[in-house]
Formats: sequence, C-alpha cells, structure tokens
Amino acid sequence: MLVTSFRIALRALGRNKLRTALTMLGMTIGVAAVLAMVALGTGAQQTVSSDLETAGTTLINVNAGNYTRGGSESNIASGLGAANTLTPDDADQIGKIAGVKYYSAVVRLRGWASAGSERTYTQIFGASATYPKIQGWPLLKGKYFKDSDVAGATRVAILGRVARDRLFGEDTNPVGKEIVIHNQTFRVIGVSGTNDDNQIEAVFVPYTTLQKLLGIGYLHSVAVFAAHAGEATPISTEIRKLLRKRHHLDTGEAFERALRTGLPGNQMPGGSGRWAAPDDFTVKTQAAEALTKGLYTSVAAFILANMPKVDQINMQEMAGTLNRAGATMTALLAAIATISLVVGGIGIMNIMLVSVTERTREIGIRRAIGARARDVLIQFLAEAATLGMCGGVAGIALGFLAAFAITELLDWPAAVSPGSVALAFGIAGAIGIFFGFYPASRAARLNPINALRYE
Repeated sequence: MLVTSFRIALRALGRNKLRTALTMLGMTIGVAAVLAMVALGTGAQQTVSSDLETAGTTLINVNAGNYTRGGSESNIASGLGAANTLTPDDADQIGKIAGVKYYSAVVRLRGWASAGSERTYTQIFGASATYPKIQGWPLLKGKYFKDSDVAGATRVAILGRVARDRLFGEDTNPVGKEIVIHNQTFRVIGVSGTNDDNQIEAVFVPYTTLQKLLGIGYLHSVAVFAAHAGEATPISTEIRKLLRKRHHLDTGEAFERALRTGLPGNQMPGGSGRWAAPDDFTVKTQAAEALTKGLYTSVAAFILANMPKVDQINMQEMAGTLNRAGATMTALLAAIATISLVVGGIGIMNIMLVSVTERTREIGIRRAIGARARDVLIQFLAEAATLGMCGGVAGIALGFLAAFAITELLDWPAAVSPGSVALAFGIAGAIGIFFGFYPASRAARLNPINALRYE
C-alpha cells in the first residue's frame, strides 16, 4: 500500500515539474542552511576544544637532570643540574603510559644557523615527527619531517618565522633552500606557524640528526601530550614512577652514588625508603611551570602539592565554557532551523491545498470505485512526505557544498557527521507529513458525490 502510494505520488508530482521544484526549494534551502550551520558549528567547537587542549593543561615536560641544592625547609629544590640518563627507550616507554596521546624526544643545541652570508645565533631543537601536534602549531609553508626522516637521521629542517626572516628575508618561501648548522648542510622543508616566544626564532630538525651531530645517544627532554585535559598531573606521577624504576634509583647503589656526587638525601618530595636516591630527571606539567615561575620556594611547593586540584578546576572551567558555548550554538541553530523549515513546510501545505482543489474530481472517482477515506489520506500524505524528502535530499547536497565553499573561502573548519545528515533527512520527511496532514485530511473528508460533480 505505501509503496504504491509513493509511486502514485511521484507520478502526480511529475506532472507539474516546475511547480514541484519551486515548492521543494523552500525545504531545500531550509535543510541546506541547517546542515551547513551544524557543520560549521561542530567544526568551530572542535577547534575551540583543540585550542583549549593546547593551552598548557595537557602538556608535560620531562627534563634530564635534577636539582642540586636549596629548598630544604620546604622539601623542594631550587637549582637544576644536568644528566645524561634520559634515553630514547625511556621516551618510548613513557609513550605507552595510559592517557598519553603523543610524545616526542627532544635534543637541544644553542648555536649558529647560516644561509649564504646571513647567519643567526638561535636554539636548535631536535624533535620527533609528533612535535607539532604536541605544541599545537601549524605549518605556514612546506611540510614537517616524517618518522622515516627521524629513523634515517635525515638532514632536513623546519624554520620558525623569525629564523626564516633573518636567514632569507621577510615573507620569503625558503622551502627547498639550504642552511648550515654545526658545519653540516640541511635542506629546509617547511616554516612553522608557532607563536611561542621560545620557538618562533628556532630551527627544528630530527632529534636523531642532532644527536649524530653532537655525538650523543641521550636526550635532553621528552615532551608529552595528555589525551584529556585534567590528566596531566596523574600522568606526570606515573612518568616519575616509571623513570625511577628504569633508572634503578630506589637501590642502595644509587644512594651511595648520590652521596659520592654531593647529592645526599632526597632532593625532591616523594622519595621512597631509606635508600631513596634523588631523581636524575624532573617532571613538570606546563601549567605547573607557569604557576610556579618566579615564586618563592615555599609558595611553589604549596602549589605543586595542590596541582591535582588545580587541574580539576581547569577541567571544570573548560567544561563549563564548552557547555555554555554549545548551548548558545544549539539555541541559534534551533532558531534558524525553525524559521527555515516552517517556511518550507508552509510552501508544502500551500501546494498540497492547490493539488487537492485541482484533483477533486479524481478524488471523487477514487471514492466511487471503492477507495476509503483512509486511502485518500495516505495518498496525499505520501505526496507531502515525498515533497519534503526530495527537498531534504537536495538540501543535504546543497548543505555539503555550502560548508565546503565556506571552509575554502574563509578557512573556517566544518565537520559533517552522518548523524546530522540522517537527522536532516528525517526532519524533512516529518515536516512534509506535518504540514501535509491538513490538506490530506481535507481531501479524505470530501463527499464523493460532490467531488464527482466538481468542475
């Protein structure tokens, strides 16, 4: 019955193609506007979430070396030494800790970079291929080096914007050109879009390449990115436990070594047991570094002791901000959807009323040969639903094109989910049935004798 009704509906709508197309146009525009707005709203929300994640609450820095003196009254140290015990294997094991999304080995060098007659004294960062994802910066030109470049210690380089300007001139595209670092030639493959003051004038190379230039096998630090905001402090605790175990720091031998090197006792809070040697590394979240920078030792110790609570507050604030932004966006989309779809629905009701008037005699003939009022109702509801769904399909296609065009022209992110497409299609059909019910019921209530007499 329903299949036959839809076939008849398609034939009836096909008799007046222009009128049908104009009727569907309102629904098409409404569905397209809703789908495009949902896509742009979702993309914007994802961008905000990404920006919040890279704001420091998910970053952890593991540095080689530990504190050497001071801070005994607060059980926290104030001077940083150096060590060569942090290895690439340590970094790989850190990457396996639950909650770690990305990690990158880091080797640093302060030295000269030159291109022809131009040279600049800057920071050279040796890093893994995941470093841009951890720091949250895009590339302005070219591409970042790959895992294969790290594995092969390839001599390729990424320039910060200031480093690019100093070596090649402002706004010059240096991709494909060569620079010299530590008497070795590197090929420039990209320009970073970082805004970090410590990185904007730096040069980035594979960490294995920089290790080879310096003749070392250890790391200076490991950058870690937590998958979720608020988990940085628990992950940093797990990192410390892992590294103490891997470096065998809870043994008598480690304690004796600490005594011989002038590091008696536990230099950092949280040592375990009588033979607890101080850490030969430091683990700090970026939020902790920012909060404790420039503070007195006792104040810094208090803040570090309460970092889990600080992370929890940050998480709650970010969740609240996203919820409020999401509620505002939802209200805006609901208003736009209501106006657009009501306009499209009124168009469907109007054309269905005209169709009932034009086909009054046809309705009388159907009733005369045995059709029931319910059959007539279903027939006209099927036509209204067909109008709505066909308009919905066209609107979905137009919505995709609109979202793509806005993304390309305005560089605004858009994300269309299958759920939003299914919802748009379902709403289009429901609007057709809702606004087509009155014309269909009017057709079903027609008196067969009067309908047959209608001219």
